[in-house]
Amino acid sequence: MSERTTCVIAGGGPAGMVLGLLLARAGVEVTVLEKHADFLRDFRGDTVHPSTLELLEELGLYERFAELPQSRLDKAVFPVGPDRAVTIADFRRLRRSLTHPYIAMVPQWDFLNLVAEAGREEASFTLRMSTEVTGLVRESGRVAGVRYRGPEGEGEIRADLTVACDGRGSLARREMGLVPREFPVGIDAWWFRLPREPQDRTELTPRAGLGRFALVIPREGYLQLAYIGRKGTDARLRARGIEAFRRDIAELMPELADRVGSLESMDEVKHLDVRLNRLRRWHAEGLLCIGDAAHAMSPVGGVGINLAVQDAVASATLLAKPLSERSLTGRDLSAVRRRRILPTAAVQALQRLMHRGLADPMVRGERMGPPRPVLAALDLAPWLSFVPAYLIGKGIRPEHAPGFARRPRGAVR
Repeated sequence: MSERTTCVIAGGGPAGMVLGLLLARAGVEVTVLEKHADFLRDFRGDTVHPSTLELLEELGLYERFAELPQSRLDKAVFPVGPDRAVTIADFRRLRRSLTHPYIAMVPQWDFLNLVAEAGREEASFTLRMSTEVTGLVRESGRVAGVRYRGPEGEGEIRADLTVACDGRGSLARREMGLVPREFPVGIDAWWFRLPREPQDRTELTPRAGLGRFALVIPREGYLQLAYIGRKGTDARLRARGIEAFRRDIAELMPELADRVGSLESMDEVKHLDVRLNRLRRWHAEGLLCIGDAAHAMSPVGGVGINLAVQDAVASATLLAKPLSERSLTGRDLSAVRRRRILPTAAVQALQRLMHRGLADPMVRGERMGPPRPVLAALDLAPWLSFVPAYLIGKGIRPEHAPGFARRPRGAVR
């Protein structure tokens, strides 16, 4: 089977879905291919930052988003004693510059379903689930579309533009020989859930121990935890078994010791191989890489989903017109990287600094938390918590919805 569209997007994650919606609102014929039958994957990027909440407001989707089950975080704290904690990032200090100064913790599948629902309201939007991209179609030295495998068999979709939003293991990127530059990372993460009790903190809270640390994220009805340890130790961690893992968590967080029994096996503990990389060139003729396909981010700061969304907004802003006019060139595609490389490189530089100065020394057992001078400064001058809140919550170059994609608040569905 052979079909035709203007833009085909490989991958229905945050970047692919938001780009598909925005291009469709510009009247561009767009098809999004998602290999899974649904969006139900746990422990994906669930932190929707203030910059993305502002975008949802501009798209007329915030009221729908606010109806989703979610918890809201307005600050991140670090305990420095039994009854005292230092605020590291206070998003409430962004009230003057942002309408929604908090991080919304929302399961990514709910976020993606919301965007998919909005996309289906546009005549030129098509989302095909259970449809896996298996290769690129090339013609006269350029990418001319994709080959796919779906419920009805194999086929191809030809398009003026193919956008790779298929993650850090991108098939499209690999087929074009685009190799990212890798930055050294000394940590991995293990995600799991524990029951939430009424007395639990409502802030984002790190917990530090010798050679490991954890991040406790209060969610709607449960606690989501990230256990951070040395890279390359997943096999050893699993070989020790669930009882040893429970003891590790109880030692690190004694207040949760009575709940670790809810973890029945290591199958409930999901390993994330932390990577930090980016492409030098984000495009080839007829192909553009954005989101994780262009730059894999560390989970530090939880910025991955939001940078992917901003890539999508920038791409739609720059490419909707040439796609509509069938005049797209390589110069148009390279403009996306030029617009997004500064915020991407800056965030990755900050993450690398956090790895070298905080995360890596902690998992090596050299430090039990942030440097004492940093904690002392934040304790003496609480207004300093504005800086990390701004960098995480708003970012260096937040993207705003282009005029063609904006809708009034509470627009009729």
